[in-house]
Amino acid sequence: MTRTSQPPVQVTGRVLSVDRVGDYHHLTLVAPGIAERTRPGAFVALAVGGANSAMLLRRCFSVYRAKGSGVYGGTVEVVLAVAGKGTAWLAGLRPQDEVDVVGPLGRPFTLPKEPVACVLVGGGYGCAPLFMLAERLRERGCSTHLVLGAATERRLFGVLQARRSAQSVEVTTDDGSLGTRGPVTTVLPAVLERTEAAVVYACGPMPMLRAVAATAADHGAWSQCAVEEQMACGVGVCMTCVLPVRGDDGVVRMVRSCTEGPVFRGDRVLWDDVGTVPRGTLGAPRVGSHR
Repeated sequence: MTRTSQPPVQVTGRVLSVDRVGDYHHLTLVAPGIAERTRPGAFVALAVGGANSAMLLRRCFSVYRAKGSGVYGGTVEVVLAVAGKGTAWLAGLRPQDEVDVVGPLGRPFTLPKEPVACVLVGGGYGCAPLFMLAERLRERGCSTHLVLGAATERRLFGVLQARRSAQSVEVTTDDGSLGTRGPVTTVLPAVLERTEAAVVYACGPMPMLRAVAATAADHGAWSQCAVEEQMACGVGVCMTCVLPVRGDDGVVRMVRSCTEGPVFRGDRVLWDDVGTVPRGTLGAPRVGSHR
């Protein structure tokens, strides 16, 4: 995978709008210099609480849409769920409020070199970055097929937009309130067989990514997963977002989601060992060793 084409920048963004979408908030920021650099799968880190806040850590969000030009200048859009004081502060912003923004950050999705069928799988507001990706894939002549899942209808995101932008759309909810009852993997095998997809892209909760990567492998498809590990700094300093990934050389390393990711090959992440340091990981303590 390649990094974003240009280094990230830090700008004072200005709120253009904050809209409620189901259980989520859709935040649009005027952020010149970031929008033009953003590629699908990249994320931004937003300072929260204002200049005098005791909340020092930024909140990181995948970019939903980025527009390099417009009436107000370059804009970046993110989708967030209120989960604590930081996200509550962001949800309470009003037009013209200022937010310090760093981005674009992380490694984006890799696009196929040839026109192939692609299946894009999203869970909850993890669906957000898939729409910009779908647009880039269509520009390359790839057919795109979306699978969107969530716990309930209110926790789905982008269903109407998906039906306008993809060749086919499948929707699942855990409670059956919309679409097929069950997780995304309830319908994914049939979608892969019908489309003969070569690539599967996914973004959402870790258990979903694990299941999607396994399903893709079973059908001979290459998967790319944008992980949702908690990121405290977004620039690789704090080491809170590490997870075990097997490299091209076969060696397992604890890598940072914010810099080496957030997009990883699905067959390279040790999903069962996320949250631990597996035995044999490069640099891990040897069992039974003594100082």
